[in-house]
Amino acid sequence: MRISDLLRGKGTAVATVAPETTVTELLARLAEHNVGAMVVITGDQIAGIVSERDVVRRLVEHGPGLLARPVAEIMTKMVASCGPEDSVDQLTVLMTERRIRHVPVLVEGKLAGIVSIGDVVKNRMEELEKSREQLEAYISQG
Repeated sequence: MRISDLLRGKGTAVATVAPETTVTELLARLAEHNVGAMVVITGDQIAGIVSERDVVRRLVEHGPGLLARPVAEIMTKMVASCGPEDSVDQLTVLMTERRIRHVPVLVEGKLAGIVSIGDVVKNRMEELEKSREQLEAYISQG
């Protein structure tokens, strides 16, 4: 299965923030959109990605003063990405090796969607269910 197949099912909407967005605003938007990470955008380019995990780790280092700081100070700047023609299996390897949970999808350098580890797991569960149903049908016919 390809990333484009996943996006067809889940949609291409991506929650984004600007680099100057405060961490407090980020947390409110994460809750509002019920997501674990947001892509940080400057103009039409990806500047980084910031997750709940980034906030928690930096809070330990900087204390509550972090909440008034911009997300640019805590975001991951080297963003792993994928394309719509990449396979879900390739993405799974990338997520596992890099220990990341959210990967933006780019088309010609532009943000076209995002895939989370939850999307990958859901897809795998659906594939396993289809296989189980096929095996049951085969066994009951034979």
